[in-house]
Amino acid sequence: MTDSDKIYQSILASKQAGRKKMAVLIDPDKLRLSNIDKTIKHAVDANVDYFFIGGSLIVNNMLDDCLGAIRKVCDIPMILFPGNAFQLSYRADAILFLSLISGRNAELLIGKHVITAPYLKMSPLEILSTGYMLIDGGVPTTVSYVSNTQPIPGNKKDIALCTALAGEMLGLKMIYMDAGSGAEVPISEEMIDTVSSAINIPLIVGGGIQTPEKAKANAKAGADVVVVGNALEKNPSLVLEMAEAIHSCNPVVNT
Repeated sequence: MTDSDKIYQSILASKQAGRKKMAVLIDPDKLRLSNIDKTIKHAVDANVDYFFIGGSLIVNNMLDDCLGAIRKVCDIPMILFPGNAFQLSYRADAILFLSLISGRNAELLIGKHVITAPYLKMSPLEILSTGYMLIDGGVPTTVSYVSNTQPIPGNKKDIALCTALAGEMLGLKMIYMDAGSGAEVPISEEMIDTVSSAINIPLIVGGGIQTPEKAKANAKAGADVVVVGNALEKNPSLVLEMAEAIHSCNPVVNT
């Protein structure tokens, strides 16, 4: 394992061992008027595996402030989850280099990537090429509006399956299925199981996960990384139960 791909190799090794990971999604703009330190502290106490940092509209000063606040108190990997090409910072450890494979907007399939590639080539960030699939969560999302794309219907597991397979065959390292922030209908376990069973690369699932029971169900269905964000903005202490539920799916290690 090299320093340039240690986060990805860790995620891949965990998938192969059946170990489930939890990521806390932090949107700096949504937390700027509240106590972000509280959210970070609870996440550290819960032994979460990753911080995903990003949002659709955040500005760089809030991004850097958020990354700095996290690094002051822990060494949990910080992974950028950018909503646009300008949400980049050397303070993070890695970046989800997202290609919106569920949509047909060329700018978000490859266009914006051309702009950011030279910057990323020179940066210390680990590049995690990820096929991003927006799944209908029952309400319009900022992502669908900004990207001008339609999400995959929540009951069309065959479309999700074929899309994920195409992403893997194109050489993407991970698949991220997202119902969007504040989704009323989270991604079904049936769709998660269908996609997870068909691909060999790690599967990330997020959007609309409001309870520890749903987080655990997603992990058991095949999600390798479960992402929780909106629920924690309302109740930061919920991260403790969420992490315990997800990690309870991990194989028991005999000593």
